[in-house]
Amino acid sequence: MAEKHFKYVILGGGVAAGYAAREFAKHGLIPGELAIISKEAVAPYERPALSKAYLFPQGAARLPGFHVCVGSGGERLLPEWYSEKGIELILSTEIVKADLASRTLTTAAGATITFDILIIATGSTVINLSDFGTPGADANNILYLREIDDADKLVATIQAKKNGKAVIVGGGYIGLELSAVMKINNFDVTMVYPEPWCMPRLFTPDIAAFYEAYYANKGVKIDKGTLVIGFNSDTNGDVTSVKLKDGRVLDADIVIVGVGGRPLTKLFKGQVEEEKGGIKTDAFFQTSVAGVYAVGDVATFPLKLYNETRRVEHVDHARKSAEQAVKAIKASEEGKAIDEYDYLPYFYSRSFDLSWQFYGDNVGETVIFGDNDPASSKPKFGSYWINEGKLLGAFLEGGSLEENKAIAELARLQPAVPDLEQLAKEGLSFASKI
Repeated sequence: MAEKHFKYVILGGGVAAGYAAREFAKHGLIPGELAIISKEAVAPYERPALSKAYLFPQGAARLPGFHVCVGSGGERLLPEWYSEKGIELILSTEIVKADLASRTLTTAAGATITFDILIIATGSTVINLSDFGTPGADANNILYLREIDDADKLVATIQAKKNGKAVIVGGGYIGLELSAVMKINNFDVTMVYPEPWCMPRLFTPDIAAFYEAYYANKGVKIDKGTLVIGFNSDTNGDVTSVKLKDGRVLDADIVIVGVGGRPLTKLFKGQVEEEKGGIKTDAFFQTSVAGVYAVGDVATFPLKLYNETRRVEHVDHARKSAEQAVKAIKASEEGKAIDEYDYLPYFYSRSFDLSWQFYGDNVGETVIFGDNDPASSKPKFGSYWINEGKLLGAFLEGGSLEENKAIAELARLQPAVPDLEQLAKEGLSFASKI
C-alpha cells in the first residue's frame, strides 16, 4: 500500500478535530496539507447532541444538523466543507500503531500515514462493565453512549422495546441526561448508582437533592448507594433484569450504562510524558515530543487560573484546546508568540425543562441561594463555592444568558467574600455588583 504524507494530521474525528480544522482553515491551508483520521464513518459532529436531542421521540436531531461547529454558534462544517478546503477526511479508519520518532501512523488495514505535525485528539472511550467482569454484562440491549453508532443502536432498541422498562446504571452526566430522555420516550425508568447522591464530582448534597426530587416528581425511580453486580438474560441473549448488591432484582428491557470514560492514550504509551491519566502538555498543548500536540480529553495541561495541572473532560475544553493548539502551531511557523491557554472550567447540562451551568472550581464551603423547590413551576437557584475567603466557583440552574455570563465572570475574578450569610442573602444579585 502506498504511504500517504501530510504536513498536519489530526488523529481523532470528534469535536476537537472539527474545531481544529476550522482554525487551520482560518489561518490558510494549502490543499492536501491537512488530514483528519477518524474511526467513525462521519465528519466531526457535536457529541453532546447524542445524549440529548438525538433520542427525542419527536423532532430528534439527525446529521447533518449537528456537525461542528454549530454547538458554539458557528458555521456548520458539512463533509463538503472539508473537500472545499482541501482537507482530507480519512474516515472509518482505525490507527493501530503510532511511532512518534518516525512520524508514522499505521492503520488496521496495514497502510501507513506519515506527518510533520500531529494533533492527538483521540478523546475518551466508555468504561464497559465487561471490563470489570460483571456477570451477564455482554447481554443484548445493555447499551453505552459515546458515538453516533451507539446512539443509532439506542434508537433502534427504544423502538423495539416501546414503553418498556429501562435501568440506567450511573448517576453522572450520562445517567441524568439519559434517564430524562428515556422518561420522555415513555419508559419506566430506574437510575442506579453507588454514590450517596447524583453527580458527586460536582454537586453538593443540597444541589443533588433538588435534581433527585425533580426526577422523582417526573416518575424516575432512584436507587442510590447500591451497586449493580450482574444481569440476567433470556434464551435469545436479551437482558431481562439487573441484579443489585443489596439483593434486589430490577426488571429491564433496556440497560444503559454511563459509569465514566477513559482517555484513549494507549497508542502513545512510553513515547510521551504522562500525568494525571493524560498526556502532559504545555500551555500551547505541545507534548514532550516536539511537533506533537494533544488536545481535549487526553491532555493534562497547566490550568493557569489555579496554578496546577489538570485534565478536563468536557466539550467546551475540547473546542478551545483544539483552537489553541492550531494557533500555537501557526504562530510557531511564523515566528510569532501567542498567549498561554487561560481556561475557566465550565460544565453544563440540560434535561427535562432544566438547564444548569457551572464555572470555576468546586472547592471550599458552599452557599446555596434562590428557589430550589423541585415542585416549583420554574425553579431557579444557585450555589457559590468559597475557599480561603475567595469565591472560586458558581453554579446556576435556570439562569438567563446574561446571568450565566455574570456567574462566569465571578468565577474568573474570584472576588473576596467576607460574609457568607450576607452572600446567601444577596444570591444572584452579588454577581451583578462585581
